Amino acid sequence: MSHLVLLAGWGCDARIWQPLAPHWPAGWKIHAPDWPGYAGREALAEPASLAALADAMADDLPVDAVWVGWSLGGLLAGALLDHLPAHRSHPQGLILLGMGPRFCHPRGITASELAAFRRAFRRAPAATLAHFRRGQLAGEPAPRTAHRRLRDLLGEAPSADTPTLAAGLDWLATLDVECPLAEAPCPVRTLAGADDPLLAPPLREAADRCLDGAGHCPMLSQPKALADALVALARECASVAPQEESPA
Repeated sequence: MSHLVLLAGWGCDARIWQPLAPHWPAGWKIHAPDWPGYAGREALAEPASLAALADAMADDLPVDAVWVGWSLGGLLAGALLDHLPAHRSHPQGLILLGMGPRFCHPRGITASELAAFRRAFRRAPAATLAHFRRGQLAGEPAPRTAHRRLRDLLGEAPSADTPTLAAGLDWLATLDVECPLAEAPCPVRTLAGADDPLLAPPLREAADRCLDGAGHCPMLSQPKALADALVALARECASVAPQEESPA
């Protein structure tokens, strides 16, 4: 497998993946589409509709690729497995980066903490997003350096319109993809930063691969290690042969 689709998380557009560009092996095809409403892409008329999201992203989610979903991008990628058109096949694999089957966890970000964050976002969207961007970097070995890199990549302004960001918070609060992942028609792998402050310790410990010296944003602190890990996991997905039906 030499085709990856990179899907960004809440509050960040596809530019977040740029630090990985020098580290991909020769011959690999890398596609990093923006979600609707991000980086100038037309927003959904119904920002919280998974069916509308699936329709809008259909051309950006090829079935001959391994999908990599970071943070909210992982939740959405898992959810969209159940919303692919009936005539389409499934992806070659799915890699969840910094995300489990749901966002909230009693030993991680709790439901009450997320509810408080959503209230703050309703009062002051831009300021709350800026606070989140800084806070998610707490697990990186040099948070201030990582924040400068993030600011250089994305700028100071929000990457998406407010209704799109609000819908993303709704998804973080409500999406549970445990069943879609358990029944996924493709291999699913998990990857975590060893010091990710947004991922509960049990999920970090259970990840298929863990990146030392990285938190929630390894693309900023450990881009080569992240690229190498994604390539290894994609190859692992490709090595898993599909199950053949037994002859009648």
